[in-house]
Amino acid sequence: MKRRRLGSSGLEVSAIGLGCMGLSHGYGPATDTQEAIKLIRSAFERGITFFDTAEAYGPYKNEELVGEALAPFRDQVVIATKFGFEFDAQGGQSGMNSRPGHIKEVAEAALKRLKTDRIDLFYQHRVDPNVPIEEVAGAVKDLIQEGKVKHFGLSEAGVQTIRRAHAVQPVTALQSEYSLWWREPEKEILPVLEKLGIGFVPFSPLGRGFLTGAISESTTFDSTDFRNIVPRFTPEARKENQALVDLLGEIAARKQATRAQLALAWLLAQKPWIVPIPGTSKPHRLDENAGAAAVALTPEELRDMDSALSRITVQGDRYPPHLQARVDR
Repeated sequence: MKRRRLGSSGLEVSAIGLGCMGLSHGYGPATDTQEAIKLIRSAFERGITFFDTAEAYGPYKNEELVGEALAPFRDQVVIATKFGFEFDAQGGQSGMNSRPGHIKEVAEAALKRLKTDRIDLFYQHRVDPNVPIEEVAGAVKDLIQEGKVKHFGLSEAGVQTIRRAHAVQPVTALQSEYSLWWREPEKEILPVLEKLGIGFVPFSPLGRGFLTGAISESTTFDSTDFRNIVPRFTPEARKENQALVDLLGEIAARKQATRAQLALAWLLAQKPWIVPIPGTSKPHRLDENAGAAAVALTPEELRDMDSALSRITVQGDRYPPHLQARVDR
């Protein structure tokens, strides 16, 4: 597995990471604990050293899972987790909370769940409109000075927020959605990250599974699957968006790669400081995703892909309105 550095921070990780959310949250019933532990450890055996979790996934269960799975080789991996929400007694999100005191409480709890003495990368999960980002960055700076956190990250943050946070405590990485079917970060975000020396960690790099070709307009999701409320996943949108998947399949066949590998290789080819974190609960998909790091796209191939893809318009928003409202602009 090739390695990359997230911006100018010096934080080195595998070129492909593992998003662990889906093992316990978001995409239907949680994976059996022992199977999930086995999968995470298999990822490490395949050279993956970058693991992404959050207190909100479960909540709490995913951090506990990741902590147990990675304990045997903790010093050889990078663990990223997140703060920024409060939860009710039923485990539902009851609102945002990035007040400095709360951030420090979350960090202490996360350290216990992750069975570790430091959080390698601590992201603000969503920008809190009620707390100045300077106060958030200051709280994480304190944690870094105490040795409890190594690096500061933001998720779904806009350009101005990134700049303001970075002025208080250097931001190591931004985590936001970016893929062949969501390219908005190219407009403003990527140039600012490059200028400031901040790495980029795309989540949902496979379009929540759609870009793999495994989902069609007739696919049904479990009642607890997040995709049931995503406009981009209505049967009508899936039918329209199949054109993108078909095109990916044609190009992937010429490269002797899978659609998923092509989609990940495309992201890796955009910038040397981009590290996608595809998630999966299936061992064969883990192998497939890890193999993407070996798929090289030439400048000519990238131009051909861009030209072909520019003729396709993706249908449907990526979030329902109540979740879109949490994305910082």
